[in-house]
Amino acid sequence: MPRARVDTNWHFIDNLSWKLTQHEWKMGYEFRRTFVNAFFDAGYRGRLDFASLEDFLAGRLSGGRSARGDSRRGTFQNSHAFYFQDSFRATRNFTFNYGLRWDYYGVIGEERDRLSNFDPRRGLVLVGTGDLDRLYDRDWNNFSPRLSLAWDLTGRGKTVLRAGWGFFYDAFSQDFFVGQLPFNTFNPGPAYNPVGPAPILFSFSTVDVIAPGVPIFTDFFDSDVFAVERDFRTPYVQNFNLNFQQELFKNTVLQVGYVGSQGRKLIRYRDINQPTEAAIRAFDPIAAGGCCAPRPFDNGPLAPSGGTFFYVNHLETSSSSGYNALQVSFSLRDLGGFSSEINWTWSHSIDNASDGQDYVANATQPDNSFRADLERGPSNFDARHRFVWSFTYDLPKFTDRWKRLTQGWQLNGIATLRSGQPFHVNLFDDYNGTGEFFPRPDLVGDPYAGTRGPDNFLNLSAFAVPCRLDPTGDGSAAACLAGTQHFGSLGRNALLGPDFKNFDFSIFKTTDITERLKLQFRAEFFNILNHPNLASP
Repeated sequence: MPRARVDTNWHFIDNLSWKLTQHEWKMGYEFRRTFVNAFFDAGYRGRLDFASLEDFLAGRLSGGRSARGDSRRGTFQNSHAFYFQDSFRATRNFTFNYGLRWDYYGVIGEERDRLSNFDPRRGLVLVGTGDLDRLYDRDWNNFSPRLSLAWDLTGRGKTVLRAGWGFFYDAFSQDFFVGQLPFNTFNPGPAYNPVGPAPILFSFSTVDVIAPGVPIFTDFFDSDVFAVERDFRTPYVQNFNLNFQQELFKNTVLQVGYVGSQGRKLIRYRDINQPTEAAIRAFDPIAAGGCCAPRPFDNGPLAPSGGTFFYVNHLETSSSSGYNALQVSFSLRDLGGFSSEINWTWSHSIDNASDGQDYVANATQPDNSFRADLERGPSNFDARHRFVWSFTYDLPKFTDRWKRLTQGWQLNGIATLRSGQPFHVNLFDDYNGTGEFFPRPDLVGDPYAGTRGPDNFLNLSAFAVPCRLDPTGDGSAAACLAGTQHFGSLGRNALLGPDFKNFDFSIFKTTDITERLKLQFRAEFFNILNHPNLASP
């Protein structure tokens, strides 16, 4: 499979530090040029599939695919940053930090303008043609102030208050624009839209049996279309925390803190060519024989290669997130050879897209692309409670007579308890009329069956297809009555998966061979209680 990727990075940075009385100033400038040169010619020589060795010898195909076009791309980005900060020690027990950073992440470009965008008025447009001089507009407004303080309340180092707040901008990856190759060759990204002098096209085998003079691959078709929001902004997050530390007695510290964050202008995908709710209501699946309601840019002169549009995946910075947590920890250091730490976190993470791309199921693409606000719910990775206890115990030295045998023993353990993570279920058919075949169902009852085991975790009768079915039909989406298809009422990540429980244990034996040479024996037991941890259904 011919493929290659070469990343070239040019990096210039210059910093200045200046300390005067109670101030310690720092400032600097950074320039970074990132260049990615890659190609991925998957399937260019064709791939043939056979169900068995007998079929292979007889030339009977079970499938096959081929691709053609120019996959070579050389993308680049030029970025600049300035920063200034001051650490001001106002008193012996109070320090205040403040600063400001500015980042400019250059617009992703391609050395020969082999990028394109989708214009609802003109269809696919190559960068450098018409009024599309760049893939998206520049974003100059990336100022990130930061504040923090540390205050020893008593001046004895036993009671400390810390707090901080700041903006942090995200340098997005060029992979969002170069595409998802090699992860999904049918979903390649703005750099591989079917437009230009050598677009990437695909074909499936059209014959059942290989025969001399009969072509296997004939019609080559377009992949999905990818678009980028012209007003594409730089994602950022505000982080803030307030932390209180108290020494209770010798070698013990209690820490209680609040930690939060607010993400804005986060990256997500949305299908701007999804059928509207009005089009879905007007569609008759029975008369049409199945899928699917008309799309806004279905076909015509705007479509690639004179064909039809299906997905128009719109990359945009319209997502948001929020996280709030209470964090409590207690640490004990070396009490007769015993050290331990206990941590508990009570948190809640909410967003309307948990990833920039759907590498994780249901992470970014909304069920209803025109009502992405309805996707707001628990994050894919949300865990309300997490408890971790770890310990290390150095066994006492009993005697010097057999010290190589009796000394150097250590016991270690880590116990982890975590509440379940959210999920939702999808149907596999076009019950909501969009043609995307992964709709969420209607929730019509209690979704839990009352058990937490692998069997009957969910009450399947609590879910219903989001349409009214013809009683004489076969139960598929093709039997949905006209005007009854809709988006399901089950919310994103509205269900909760099973809890996680785990205990790891280990025994170490360290033996001194010489002053400089030691021998260590380890016996490690992962999930020593053999407790099954189940994934979400």
